[in-house]
Amino acid sequence: MKIDRRIFLSGAALTTAPMFIPQSAFGANDRITYGLMGAGGRGRYLSRTFQQLGAQCVALAEVYEPNVEMARKESPEGIKTYGNYRELLQQPGIDTVVIASPDHQHMPMLFAALEAGKDIYIEKPLSHSQAQSEQMIAAVQKSGKVVQVGMQRRSAPSVMKAKKVIDDGVLGRICMVKPQWNWNVAKPLDNSTLPGKLDWAAFLGSANDRALEPMRFRNWRYFWDYAGGNMTDQGTHLMDIVQWFTENGPPKSAIMNGQVAKMTGAEHSDVFCAVFEYPEQLVTWTLNYTNAFQNGWSIQFQGDLGTMILDDAGYKVWAEPWKANAAPIIEEKAPVPIEPHIRNFLDCVKSRYEPNCPVYVAAQAVAGPHLANQAFLQGKKVLFL
Repeated sequence: MKIDRRIFLSGAALTTAPMFIPQSAFGANDRITYGLMGAGGRGRYLSRTFQQLGAQCVALAEVYEPNVEMARKESPEGIKTYGNYRELLQQPGIDTVVIASPDHQHMPMLFAALEAGKDIYIEKPLSHSQAQSEQMIAAVQKSGKVVQVGMQRRSAPSVMKAKKVIDDGVLGRICMVKPQWNWNVAKPLDNSTLPGKLDWAAFLGSANDRALEPMRFRNWRYFWDYAGGNMTDQGTHLMDIVQWFTENGPPKSAIMNGQVAKMTGAEHSDVFCAVFEYPEQLVTWTLNYTNAFQNGWSIQFQGDLGTMILDDAGYKVWAEPWKANAAPIIEEKAPVPIEPHIRNFLDCVKSRYEPNCPVYVAAQAVAGPHLANQAFLQGKKVLFL
C-alpha cells in the first residue's frame, strides 16, 4: 500500500508561529453562537462546555429523537432543532458549528460547514480514511476558516510541560515508546430495539445501505462502515502525543494484531497491539478493554537517560539506571481538561490565529492508526511511502 507522506508532512512547515486567518468581525466581548451537529453523549458534553465558556447554542441537528430531547434540556430556550444538518447551516446567526457525529459523517459535514462559511470545532479522529484526510486538509486550507480538531491534549498545560522536559533532553535518546489504554468495559453489543425514533437513512449517509441493526447505531465506533474502532478513536490521541514529543510525522510502517474478545457483535477489536516504525523509535500501541490494571491511558517514553510516564493525572520521570522503588526526579500532577482546548478555539475565532490542533496535525495523528487498520485487514506489514 502506497501513501504519499508529503501530504501529511507538509502541514508542519506551514507555520512555525501562529498563523493569521482572514480578519474576524467579532469584537473582544461578542458572544459566539454555534450549531451542534450530532447530539449524542459526546456532542452534549461538548455543548455543555461551550456554554460554560460563554458561547451560545442556537441550533442542533441530530438523527435520533431521544438525543434531541436530552440536548434541548441542556440548551437555551427557543433553540431550533433539525433532522438534517444542511438545514441547520441555512439558519441565520450561526457563527460556528460543533461537529460530533460518527466518523463517516465528518468529511461531508466539514465540507458543508465550510461551504456555508462557518468556523468549525470537529471531533477526532479527523477522518474515516487516509484519502479523506488529504481532501479535508485541502478544503480547510482553501477556505481560510478556523478549524480546531478535538484533541484536547494539545492545549493541556501538563502535556505541554511534559513535552518541554523531553525537549530539554532529560530522557536522552528515546528509542522505545509504549502508549496503552486499559479499561474493563467490553461486553456483547446491545442489539435490542431502540427506544424512540431514529432516521436510519440519515445516520447511514453515504455508508453502505443495510437494514437497521440497533447495535450499529448504539456502537457505531465498532463497525468499519462508520469508524476505525479504538485504533483510530483512542489511538489518535495517543499517537499524536508520541509524534509531537518525538518530532515525527506519520510512521514508516505499521503491523497490527487484534481480536474481539468480549464485545460480541463488533467488527473492531476490543484487544489489540500495533507496532509502528519511525526513523529513531519503535512504538507499541496496545489496548485492552477486558482489564482495568493501570486503568485508563498512559504513554511510557524510554530514553537512555530516563523514562517518562504520562497519563491523565500528569507525568513522572525516573533517571537511568532505574532502580526498584526509586522516587521520580520530576513529577507534575495535573489532569487533562477539555476547557483549555475549547477556549483556544473560541479565542481563535475572534483573533483569527491558527488553533492548537489544526487539521494537518490531526491528519498526521490519525495516519498511523489508519495504516495499522489496513495492516490488520491485509494481515501483513503495511508501508507508508
